[in-house]
Amino acid sequence: MAAPSQPQQATYDAIVIGAGIQGSFTAYHLAQRRRDTLLLEQFILPHSRGSSHGQSRITRSAYPRVPYARMMPDSFHLWQRLEAEAGTSLYRRTGLVVLGPAGDPELEGCRRSLGTDQVLDATVLARCFPGLRLHAGEVAVWDGTGGVLFADRALRAVQDVFRRHGGTLRDGEKVLRIEPGAVLTVTTTAGVYQAPRLIIAAGAWTGALVAPLGLCLPLQPLRINVCYWREKEPGSPSAGRASPCFMALGLSRAPHGVYGLPALEYPGLVKVDLAIPSTPQPWVQERTLDPITLTPWLPQNTPDEDFILDRHPKFSNIIIGAGFSGHGFKLAPVVGKLLCELSLGEEPSHSMAPFTITRFPGVLRAAL
Repeated sequence: MAAPSQPQQATYDAIVIGAGIQGSFTAYHLAQRRRDTLLLEQFILPHSRGSSHGQSRITRSAYPRVPYARMMPDSFHLWQRLEAEAGTSLYRRTGLVVLGPAGDPELEGCRRSLGTDQVLDATVLARCFPGLRLHAGEVAVWDGTGGVLFADRALRAVQDVFRRHGGTLRDGEKVLRIEPGAVLTVTTTAGVYQAPRLIIAAGAWTGALVAPLGLCLPLQPLRINVCYWREKEPGSPSAGRASPCFMALGLSRAPHGVYGLPALEYPGLVKVDLAIPSTPQPWVQERTLDPITLTPWLPQNTPDEDFILDRHPKFSNIIIGAGFSGHGFKLAPVVGKLLCELSLGEEPSHSMAPFTITRFPGVLRAAL
């Protein structure tokens, strides 16, 4: 349903476009810093047209890339803070098993990111988690911090806390035009708003929003089909607790990678992402097959699959967060903090070097 009607206000300290998890956390951090913030969403909330809907996402400390591994402790802390503020549970710790060929670079990167030797041999893995098995030449890494974020609940929580801190959320308002300047003007289907700073975190629609601002970002929106597979023996992996999340990297039988979450959303159905991108669509609908359910969602990829977190090269008071490549949800509290810090001219709390726009040549077009 739409957000409650709120008094019209033309001028704010900051405007955030996109009320998915990244934009909502950006607005949340701005409101925490007592900035009068407007959060705009083109669809009526809640909706399933972007990449923030659905009941669950994996979270983990194991990361092959160092920048993300360094962000995860901060992210865990910020998720816990939101849980305390919202008075609700947003995370269930199940652990995570990462499987792959011995010596695989991604698997080794995950192991190093944990800081301790967490390698499981075939015997231990089979004893602890009978539903998972290793073949010759394969190893498993155990991440005890891994688990499940309750995605829909988390999105509602961060938006609720944002409003509690005085923020304004207006859904069902599509942005029609952005006019740069020391004070920016944003025109929507329902009003005209101004602010000295603007943050764009519009998911698959980011490219279209920044193109009139002279930017051609190499973003590829993708539709990902998430499957729900029936457990052969419900509850069998480990008596008395949920089975772990799992990731399979570089296996010859799974060349695209496989990611899975335990049967927490629907009884007896394990959530699996086959990580095989399909053709993007403006929006998609859920469809059910027997014995699996396919739930499409729309992440956006950059060519190197790293985020874009940066100022517009020409308009420094326009901040862009994009390219979350299907693994950004768990890092949203930190992403939102970094976008907030950039917009306020603060020193970012993490290195921004991997996330610059200028790492892609030719993105800045001719002047408006």
